Amino acid sequence: MEKRSATGMTRLIHATRYSLQGLAQAWRSETAFRQEAIVVALSIPAAFWLGHTASQRALLIFSALLILIVELLNSAVEATVDRIGAERHPLSGQAKNMGSASVLIALIAAVAVWGLAAWERWTQF
Repeated sequence: MEKRSATGMTRLIHATRYSLQGLAQAWRSETAFRQEAIVVALSIPAAFWLGHTASQRALLIFSALLILIVELLNSAVEATVDRIGAERHPLSGQAKNMGSASVLIALIAAVAVWGLAAWERWTQF
């Protein structure tokens, strides 16, 4: 028998519930996610002070949120690799290292965006 998928508003409600469960799971189980989420929560109000224009503010906020997005994807990769098996395998290590590297690159990008915005703000005084 064919399983019917939810559509319309029901699908949207289910998708939202699953997303919120994922955020809650990341908060409970991932120290790095908690630390980054706190920094992002503090940085969003700072973006409104630091940015001169709406697009600058949006870029500052997006660069901060990108860190959380990449951290969630990295955590998903790690959970998947751990689920596959506990034995050490070069490809498992490679997948985890690449996920970690993606978080590092997101952090570097955010620091660059915030640093340039700060530089512009303080050199115009």
